[in-house]
Amino acid sequence: MNIQQNISLKNYNTFGIDVTAKHFVSVDSVYQLQQLLKKEKDIFLISGGSNMLLTKDIEQLVVHIDINGISIDKEDDNFVYLTVNAGENWHEFVLFCVDNNYGGIENLSLIPGNVGTCPIQNIGAYGVEVKDTITKVEAIEIESQKLVSFSNAECNFGYRNSIFKNEVKGNFVITSVSFKLTKKNHQLNTSYGAIETELASKNIKNPSLKNISDAVIAIRKSKLPDPKEIGNSGSFFKNPVISEMLFLELQNEYPTIPSYPVISSEVEKSETEVKIPAGWLIEKAGFKGKRFGNYGVHEKQALVLVNYGNATGKEIYQLAKKIQETILKQFRISLEIEVNIIA
Repeated sequence: MNIQQNISLKNYNTFGIDVTAKHFVSVDSVYQLQQLLKKEKDIFLISGGSNMLLTKDIEQLVVHIDINGISIDKEDDNFVYLTVNAGENWHEFVLFCVDNNYGGIENLSLIPGNVGTCPIQNIGAYGVEVKDTITKVEAIEIESQKLVSFSNAECNFGYRNSIFKNEVKGNFVITSVSFKLTKKNHQLNTSYGAIETELASKNIKNPSLKNISDAVIAIRKSKLPDPKEIGNSGSFFKNPVISEMLFLELQNEYPTIPSYPVISSEVEKSETEVKIPAGWLIEKAGFKGKRFGNYGVHEKQALVLVNYGNATGKEIYQLAKKIQETILKQFRISLEIEVNIIA
């Protein structure tokens, strides 16, 4: 392992923020990581860099997780069980599954980042959450360097949430994620968002996994900027859940305000709460497409804050706080930031 000094992290975060790692090392095996953690405990982890906003130089040792590989643990006529190492690119893994007719994550196509970070915020899109396919998560405990296995239940998954964002945050380094995917009788989810419209436009009535993946990719590309072209971290805010009472009050003021049911269990929806699209609120408040020099709000998707070139993380964070303050004042709704702010 070669520890480097004063390395720019611009190419290691999808926002393209140019901050410096005072000390930087890349690890490509569990053994390497365990040996490193015997000597270094105060570390800053980075993998795909897709869910973070860097606002300052990093004084800690930056450890880049570059552990790759996909293995099939077992399979039968109906299911395949895979273990995927943390450094694998998420979208490339989705395409691998689609190509092999493994169903369950096709709706999660084109989400930026690596596999190791997918359980942390329980990534989700178009009616699907990754928690529904994860069987276990393996991670190294930083203090003891022991490899620990977390079952799906032990991960405490919630909406954009998990144990790794809360109870054990900063105590573990995820090294692999295991999945259970279908080989036939796939449970296709086409009812959320514009998937049905996209399929209909191509006259597809009985879609395959690839049809759905292609539809999601087309929709995301039409609405979301490519981080390689415009720095961003995808959805910056969570969709807020509000009381039914507040929703009815807002409906009187804004008759077109959209809402979605809050699912309180596998089969029940909440009778007292609804979910509001954060993008609608931000657009209604006048921020969609607004540009402030080198940064702003994307012109096609108000949920996405962007770095047009040489913006600092602090500038983007200040914009996020301004949006939060405006939404709270105008709609009486607190917007929660989804991206991890490194401040």
